[in-house]
Amino acid sequence: MRDAYHEELDGLTDKLVEMTRLVRSAISRATTALLDPDLPLAENVISRDDEVNALFAEVESTIFDLMARQQPVAIDLRTMITALRMGTDLERMGDLAVHVAKVARLRHPESAIPPEMRATILEMGQIAENIVTKAGSCVASRDVESALELPQDDDAMDRLHRKLFRLLLAKDWKHGVESAIDITLIGRYYERYADHAVRVAEDVVYLVTGTRPT
Repeated sequence: MRDAYHEELDGLTDKLVEMTRLVRSAISRATTALLDPDLPLAENVISRDDEVNALFAEVESTIFDLMARQQPVAIDLRTMITALRMGTDLERMGDLAVHVAKVARLRHPESAIPPEMRATILEMGQIAENIVTKAGSCVASRDVESALELPQDDDAMDRLHRKLFRLLLAKDWKHGVESAIDITLIGRYYERYADHAVRVAEDVVYLVTGTRPT
């Protein structure tokens, strides 16, 4: 009975790692759809978000069932609590990738990104992919040291986010209000995506140590 119980706990980790893989793919495809622009790819990101949602529903269902049947304590309880929090953050990361794809769809066949901002958005997409890859590795390995390094990647995303605003507020901005709104939203989506990845890493630290990083 206990073996089956711990297999279910291990299964939670497997599902969370799979969610990191899915949301990494989603943000990668959304970035490509935004920059190219690529309408079929944007639609693909939007339609496949159901896969992330379904995995999160499985995580939720398993946790609620285990809590009702097993009344976990100590590390097992922390495992369930952090799994639920991680799943929530990862599900939200999938939603943010969808938001990026919807901007791409809205502006198709034009690109929502002015030429002088393409390199910055591309870099934000690359950082987003990198940070969720690291988060997934931390979830799988419960590596506290690696988890504590993720805020550095988030700092890089924040710097790029501020760079977007400097470009938007420059006196020579010539792309109008609509484009400025698109860029403002897109920058926020990437910035929040990275924030959620950091929260996943912080939950790894809490799971292993019982304390949250300051």
